[in-house]
Amino acid sequence: MRRVLLVLSSLLAAFILNAAPPAAPSGWQAKVAQTMPLLGHRNWILIVDSAYPLQTSPGVETIETNADQVDVVRYVLGAISRSIHVRPVIFMDAELPYLSDQDNPGASAYRTQTDNVLHDYPVQSLPHEKIIANVDEAGKLFHILVLKTNMTIPYTSVFIRLDCKYLSADAEKRLRAKMAAAGAGPSPDR
Repeated sequence: MRRVLLVLSSLLAAFILNAAPPAAPSGWQAKVAQTMPLLGHRNWILIVDSAYPLQTSPGVETIETNADQVDVVRYVLGAISRSIHVRPVIFMDAELPYLSDQDNPGASAYRTQTDNVLHDYPVQSLPHEKIIANVDEAGKLFHILVLKTNMTIPYTSVFIRLDCKYLSADAEKRLRAKMAAAGAGPSPDR
């Protein structure tokens, strides 16, 4: 009888442990998961190096991840991919291809890693100051989530502007053309 109770207790414990929900992500991952449903087109997610400045625009929220930058990029792109409403428009610093390993050890390896992670996405290059100005301007009206990483190579930030997943840029242009042809007047760009 004791053996039967022990077996039943073990089975019950195993059932309870297996039925428990998976552990929720913590820290910055939880913040991304919590924020993702609220974000939409014109919002930004920035995955930045450790020297990226703390911005003061009202819509900019900065989170220290203390994590590897490529891992954070991979996680964020996965979260965006799983969303039903947004897709990434990716920008990187135009300065990055010109960094040498002599002046910035690990720059070549980083470029290779990011090329591997971003190979399915078009990436637009702009000078760093131009991207910062775009983010600053967007932060006046829209939420910007900045995820600081432990990266110590300059010009390695990955800037992701979110766009509507279920309305492509081409479909938007066709819509605006139809409206203009019907005399509906100009409308703000998305």
